[in-house]
Amino acid sequence: MAMVQGSADGEGAIAVEGTATGQFAVAGVRGTNESGMGVLGESSGTDPNQLGVGVRGVAVGTGVWGESQGWMGVFGSSRSTTGGAGVMGQALGPGVIGESETWMGVYGKTSSTTGGAGVMGEHASNGLAGLFKGGVHVTANLTVEGDVQLTGGDLAEEFGVVGDDVVPGAVMVLAGQDRVRACNEPYDRRVAGVVSGAGSFRPAIVLGQREGVRRHALALTGRVWCHVDASYGAVALGDLLTTSATPGHAMSAGDASRAFGAVIGKALGSLKSGRSLVPILVALQ
Repeated sequence: MAMVQGSADGEGAIAVEGTATGQFAVAGVRGTNESGMGVLGESSGTDPNQLGVGVRGVAVGTGVWGESQGWMGVFGSSRSTTGGAGVMGQALGPGVIGESETWMGVYGKTSSTTGGAGVMGEHASNGLAGLFKGGVHVTANLTVEGDVQLTGGDLAEEFGVVGDDVVPGAVMVLAGQDRVRACNEPYDRRVAGVVSGAGSFRPAIVLGQREGVRRHALALTGRVWCHVDASYGAVALGDLLTTSATPGHAMSAGDASRAFGAVIGKALGSLKSGRSLVPILVALQ
């Protein structure tokens, strides 16, 4: 049985209205229930162009505020078979904001067997449908119908590291199964790659990631900054590079008879003398 009941007929009519004014006013209408719903709004509207609204909140601040000590602050449910939403947010700013201190800010789940998505984002003007400021963890398959655009410069794979001469840009050679160390011999055919992450280049894809404090990503192909020693000969744009006797450094592969199998890649810059980082295109051969 209702404690308060109101009925109204006609366009724009309001059955029950509550108004509160003053600096310390709490609410225009307040509903309290110790076992059920504090406020229940129902509508029988069926016109798809003028859908009836069960509860509507209009405000200069927050239109509807939901707060809970033990369950959901706001719960929306829809039994529509034509795409009606349980909760819809529409705004000039974010349509829906979800924040959580202990779990997920936004959680989407579906039991659809016809391809429905747990979470879907769509941009009506060919902009970004989704934007993540942080890591993304995918536990199943990832299907991409368009291009994959990666801002990093190389394809890398993680290896365990032996020794201490390991910095981004260091030239590494094989030291065992899943182990590498800094090079220290010229024309070493065990050359494996260059430690990724030096200068302005970062790896685009990292394979073989596993737990371990002494694991580094080695650039196996693509662009990377590499430590080069020109004391064995000046390096020019396009020169083939190989390992040198200087730990972790590459040098120009001037001896073609020894270069096969020991080439790291091609220089994308030049170095007339001394030691420095030089951009290279990794292409082991």
